[in-house]
Amino acid sequence: MKERITQLLEEKKLAELREELQKINPADLAILLEDMDEKERLLVYRLLPKELAADTFAFMESDMQEGLINGFTDRELRDVLEQTFVDDAVDMIEEMPANVINRILRSTDRETRDAINQILNYPKDSAGSIMTIEYVKLSRYLTVADAISRIRRVGTDKETIYTCYVTEYRKLIGMVTVKDLLLAEDDELVEDIMETNVITVNTHDDKEDVAKQMSKYDFMAMPVVDDEGRLVGIVTFDDALDVLEEETTEDFSKLAAMSPNEDSYFKTSVPVHAKNRIGWLLVLMLSATLSGSVLRHYEAAFQAIPLLVSFIPMLMGIGGNCGSQTSTLVIRGLALDEIHIGDFFRIIWKELRIALIVSVVLAIVNGIRIQLTYHDMTISLIIALSMVGIVILGKLVGGMLPIVAKSLKLDPALMATPLITTILDTCSILIYFGIATHFLALT
Repeated sequence: MKERITQLLEEKKLAELREELQKINPADLAILLEDMDEKERLLVYRLLPKELAADTFAFMESDMQEGLINGFTDRELRDVLEQTFVDDAVDMIEEMPANVINRILRSTDRETRDAINQILNYPKDSAGSIMTIEYVKLSRYLTVADAISRIRRVGTDKETIYTCYVTEYRKLIGMVTVKDLLLAEDDELVEDIMETNVITVNTHDDKEDVAKQMSKYDFMAMPVVDDEGRLVGIVTFDDALDVLEEETTEDFSKLAAMSPNEDSYFKTSVPVHAKNRIGWLLVLMLSATLSGSVLRHYEAAFQAIPLLVSFIPMLMGIGGNCGSQTSTLVIRGLALDEIHIGDFFRIIWKELRIALIVSVVLAIVNGIRIQLTYHDMTISLIIALSMVGIVILGKLVGGMLPIVAKSLKLDPALMATPLITTILDTCSILIYFGIATHFLALT
């Protein structure tokens, strides 16, 4: 398809090109336009029907949107904004420079401009900042037939019509789905079939919590109310998915000891990438000097049995890996609300039992391997006991630190692989040479 579009564009067969473009999904069209230069992109975009153009525009990256806006006439910009839902317009505006924002706001009608400004006034990470005000409101006293008629009349301008909200004096008193309306008798009243036990969120609730609730209840839309219980908007599932993707990306960055990037990998400059990574690397590098200090303290043990040195990488690796395994599971559990701060001792008890099983198996296997290779029972015993201590410590530290971070109102993802590995490297050496020097003293 891409080759066909490119060919028609080069041959200037605009009528055929327009027909081909209408066969493409808006999300795929946005990707297709991304590979074109600005002149070609503007030409192709102008060939799109008004509704398809607006849908495609919503899927574009902010820099592409800005480039097109700069090439639009005022009339073209108004056409796009008329077909764009308010929450999509807000997302677009938040990424634009001031001069482009002013032009966008000038091109919208007063009602849309007021709605955009209302949403922009909510905190960045709140439910209010991602909600849309384009939903269907019904009166409790409408008949089913009148309700369906109203949905047909106003539904084309709403982001979703599957769930309709019943309000009285702007307060949310119930909800009803289109399925319920279609299956009911025409003369039934909306209040007789509506669901009154409605789950809502507040405008200032954290948007990540809202997305999690929508996932928990399998909602296509979540009603958003103010402090007085008045319905002010809804959060739709596509916006909830964007929030979860954003939060997941941020957590992945923290798990790798990096500051999160707002832009994609290739759109982030080299200096910004370096800045996001170097801070944690400096912290980890300086904290790793503790391991060097511990090693210098046990130089006498090296000289007595040089073979001890060869097992350091294995034991440090085991400690870090055990801690990383546990911390990853606990961080995931905290993110999905499967684990809470009050579960601290339950986690410790569970991980202690897991560690005992894992450590004994690893110790036996290593003890046999070392005995077969070096025929030294003392070394075998030192490594086996060290393995047990290091695995137990790694599992306990990996389970505790994310919970501690959560209790201190920190992101548990901060207690991820790099930090835990650095801590456990030092602890592993202390355990290993503590046991080794004890055995050497006995012998």
